[in-house]
Order: sequence, then C-alpha cells, then structure tokens
Amino acid sequence: MSNTPVVNSFHHPASGTWTHVIADPATGKAAIIDPVLDFDAASGAIGTQPASELLRRIGELGLQVEMILETHAHADHLSAGAWLSVRCGAPIAIGAGIVEVQRTFQRLLALDDGFVADGSQFDRLLLDGDVLRIGTLDARVIATPGHTPDSVSYLVEDALFVGDTLFAPAAGTARCDFPGGSAATLYRSIRRLYALPQVTRVFLCHDYPANASAAVAQSSIADEKSGNTQLRADTAEAAYVEIRERRDRTLPVPKLLWPAIQFNIRGGRLPPADAQGRVFLKTPVAFDAP
Repeated sequence: MSNTPVVNSFHHPASGTWTHVIADPATGKAAIIDPVLDFDAASGAIGTQPASELLRRIGELGLQVEMILETHAHADHLSAGAWLSVRCGAPIAIGAGIVEVQRTFQRLLALDDGFVADGSQFDRLLLDGDVLRIGTLDARVIATPGHTPDSVSYLVEDALFVGDTLFAPAAGTARCDFPGGSAATLYRSIRRLYALPQVTRVFLCHDYPANASAAVAQSSIADEKSGNTQLRADTAEAAYVEIRERRDRTLPVPKLLWPAIQFNIRGGRLPPADAQGRVFLKTPVAFDAP
C-alpha cells in the first residue's frame, strides 16, 4: 500500500478558507488542519455547520482524528479547533509563537488578568523542527513567520500545508502588516519552503480567485517558484519587501479581525461569561474626527 498521504480539502466560501484533512492510508489515522466555524458579525451568532459537515465526511471516510493542527491564529475566521477537539478527543497544536501573538493582543484589547498569555489554551506548542506522528507518517514543523509570529507550515512526505504564507501563484503571498509581521521575515520563510523538492504539493489555507473562477486548494513548489506574482525563484529580498509593503498599505482591516483573534488566541473558545451568563467580544474604536 502507498504511504503517500491522502488529503481531502473542504472549502468555506464565507471566509475563503480551506480546511484540510490529511490521512495515513496505512492506518486511517488523520489530522485536521485549520478547521472553521461560521460567524455572523451582525448578530454575533456562531454556527457549527462547516465543522459538523467535516465530522460527517471524516466518518464516511472511516478516518480516526489524532490531532488538530493550526497554522496560526487566524484573523479572518473563527477556528473550530476546540469544538472538534471535544468531539474527536484530539489535542490542538499551534506554533509556539502564539505566546507573542497572545501578549500583543492582550495589550491591544486590554484583556484582563483572567486571560493568561502563555499558550496554555492549546495542548501543544510547536517549535521549528518538531516532528508529529499521524499514523505511520511523520509531520515536520517548519516555522514560517512573517505573516504572523506564530505561523508554521507542516510537511508530511510530499504534502506541505502553508497556512497563509503562500497563496496560489496568481494571488502571491500573505500580508505582513499585522502586529509582529515582517515582509523580510516572510521572504526568508518562503525561501525555506522553496528549497523543498519541486514536486512538493502545496496545500493552501485560502484562495481568492478572480472573475468568479473556482477556488483552488493546492499548487506546488514548482508552480510557486516559477509563477508566484510576488515572489518567484529569482526575486530578490529587497524587491519582494517593496512589493509586499506597498501592497499592504492598500489593504483594509479584515472584517472579522477583532472577534476572530479574541476567539482564536483562546484555542477556539469564547471569553468567560459574566455573572448573567453573557459573553462579549471587544472592538477597539477610533473616532476619526477633530
């Protein structure tokens, strides 16, 4: 039997997010990468439909989930990590840089002493070079900061899960204007990925196709090196940094930034309820008027 990882990808149109399920064909053991919940910002309603559908499909495929992996604390959707962890009995892992992200947003959101910025909301904090086991498969952690300090990629045989580090070639790379982001750092992270074999499958966390084209779930290292509109194999660091920073100055704040971050730095959980059982998410405001 082939030991090539089997990957099933699930698209969440509302946030443009891909969730991937990677499975060991020899054992049926699997990991979920970047799972999603629905969130209606106007009403504050959180929905579990995409996560429930994901569980249904995993059951149909006869897979056993061993872990839930986050590539970073996302700013554009709410993570289904904790919801799925309870139902699968699987631990949640994320890059150790989450502690820096937590400390930054603890300050920006003035979170009280009830929030502990030590990464303990996750079951495992991952370092560059760590190796996880998915059945008989080895999953190597590659730290890929630049978009965010906690960004990691997962390399499992010929399958690479890059989070927001890379997009499809026509869409370029991740933005670097979030707190702790750096275009120069992202350039060096991507260069590490470009050193992988050309045939490496690159599984994307997002795709934003133009002209109503279908979203794509994967590319390859060869495709990225030859066709990425912002960073090809021959792109110099200074040129990339100029392109990336100029582009970032034109980008709006993600619509779900504040609710998503507050939820996701807690491992996919809401803040504690108040004495009346109510839960609130903060939104910093700035009155742009004299």
